Amino acid sequence: MSRIGPERIVCLTEETTELLYLLGEEDRIVGISAYTVRPPQAKEEKPRVSAFINGNIKRIKDLNPDLVIGFSDIQAQLAHDLVKEGLNVLITNQRSLEEIFQTILMVGGLIGKSEEVSKLVETYKKNLKELKEKSGSKPKLKVFFQEWDHPIITGIRWVSEILEILCVEDCFKHLKDKSLAKDRIISLHEVAEAKPDVIVGSWCGKPMDFEWVRTREEWKDVPAIKKDLLFEMDPAIILQPGPALFEEGIYELDRIFDQVRSSIA
Repeated sequence: MSRIGPERIVCLTEETTELLYLLGEEDRIVGISAYTVRPPQAKEEKPRVSAFINGNIKRIKDLNPDLVIGFSDIQAQLAHDLVKEGLNVLITNQRSLEEIFQTILMVGGLIGKSEEVSKLVETYKKNLKELKEKSGSKPKLKVFFQEWDHPIITGIRWVSEILEILCVEDCFKHLKDKSLAKDRIISLHEVAEAKPDVIVGSWCGKPMDFEWVRTREEWKDVPAIKKDLLFEMDPAIILQPGPALFEEGIYELDRIFDQVRSSIA
C-alpha cells in the first residue's frame, strides 16, 4: 500500500523535523536546517541545507523534494526563491498555542498521520491543563522574558500564553498579539518600570550575556537584578513552535519559577 502525502520533505526549521521523527516518518526527510538539535540523530542522518533566513537553493533543488516546509515571515524571501525554482513550499506563521496545535494537525494530515497527531495534541493540551491547575495556588511572580538584546525584544505570543498557564504575570503581555518581532521591541526604561521579579532570557542564535543584563544602569534596581534572579533557556525548547515546547520547554519554565519561589519564600 502506498503512503499518503509527500515522500521527500525538506524541513527549513527544527520543529517539523522533530515532529516527523516522533511520528516515525523520518525517512521522508531529505534535508534539514543547520540549527537542528532535536532529535540529536537528525543532524547525523540528514543533510543540512539551510540556516534560518538563508538556504542553499541549489542543494535543496538537487534533493528533488516534493515539499519544503518552513516557518515564519522571516523565511519569506527564502520561500520566494524556492517557489521561483518550481518547488512546492509550505510556510506556516503560527504565533499562538492554538495555531501551533493546528499546524501540528495539518502537517500530520499531509502525511496520513491525522489520528496520531490528534492524540499527540490532546496529550499536550491535557498536560497544559494540569500545569495550570497545579500552578494556580502558587505565589505570583512578574516575569520579563527576553528574546534579544539589541534591540530588546520581549517574548512571542505562545511564550506569553505559557506564562499565563503557569500563573505568572508577563510584564509585557500587552504586546503578545504583535506577531512581528519589530513590534515587540521595548526599552530598558520600560523594563525598569515593569519591575520584574524574574528575567528569563532566550536569545535566539546566541548565548544570553548575563553580565550585560546585570550591568544595565537603567534597570539596576528591579527585583530580578537586585536578587540575581536571572535564568537562561535554550531557544530550541521554548522558541520552536513544536513538540520540544510541550515536552521540555514548559516544564523547564515551571522548574525555574518554583526555584525562584523557593529562594524568596
